[in-house]
Amino acid sequence: MYKKDISMDHPVYEIKNFDRNILNSLYVNSLKKHLFKHHFIETMHRHNFYLLVLFTSGNGEHVIDFDKFTICSGSLFFMQPGQIHSWKLSQDVEGYIVFCSKEIFNLYFKTKKIEEYSYFQSFKNSPELLLSNQQMNQIIPYFELLIQEYDLNLMYKNDKMLNLLDTIFIEITRLYSAVNTINQPVYNYKLKQFETELEAYFKTEKSPSFYAGKLAITLKHLNRITKSILNKTVTELITQRLLLESKRLMVERNLNTSQISYALGFSSPSYFMKLFKKHTGETTKDFINRLKN
Repeated sequence: MYKKDISMDHPVYEIKNFDRNILNSLYVNSLKKHLFKHHFIETMHRHNFYLLVLFTSGNGEHVIDFDKFTICSGSLFFMQPGQIHSWKLSQDVEGYIVFCSKEIFNLYFKTKKIEEYSYFQSFKNSPELLLSNQQMNQIIPYFELLIQEYDLNLMYKNDKMLNLLDTIFIEITRLYSAVNTINQPVYNYKLKQFETELEAYFKTEKSPSFYAGKLAITLKHLNRITKSILNKTVTELITQRLLLESKRLMVERNLNTSQISYALGFSSPSYFMKLFKKHTGETTKDFINRLKN
């Protein structure tokens, strides 16, 4: 019998927490100005919006869901709501940063959804793309226009900003698809459906058959899809999502194994601890100590 999820102890950052936002749903700034006014974002945290950040100079380290990425000129990162991240940056970093809520984007465009852009899908795609100087020169003018449009306060400001942002998304898609091409549209569609269902139910539903049923396909076919694109079974993906959330809870909310077991719907803390050790190769205590060190 699965247990009820516990409530959040710490707030997730919202766009309204930042200056220069529009309708608490859209934010754009140069990276240097952003960091000067919002130092609190450098420590590990989550947010409830989509994020886009391009580094044009400087260096550092960006940690996204416990994966480390080296920052350099041309580093472009895209993140979804709920991901946990932090960074260590040199003093000379420059670039651009944009936040956008799902609600304002999807309501404005109606026929497209922000979550349908491939780099905002967590299963099969990396949250990082390294741009060449030529590619940066191609995309930087759109970021500059976004900032300029925010500062001008002219008529149809919101409309132009959203269209400029979507143009940036399209330009990134063309660059991203060139290095992350998976030409299986039907399988990709079903995989995205599975990702959506898993995100909604992973704390209470651990059975692979449950997700196959939600997609109205057999478990054998769903396994065929996940193995074909990701080389992982449905069970492995469910476990992967649970372990990621457990790491987030340990770091963000400092929960112990009993509390995490309760939050993620496991029948007992001992089962959760065995699962964590089996798939990560370390105990929960080892994991926390490694991060602290």
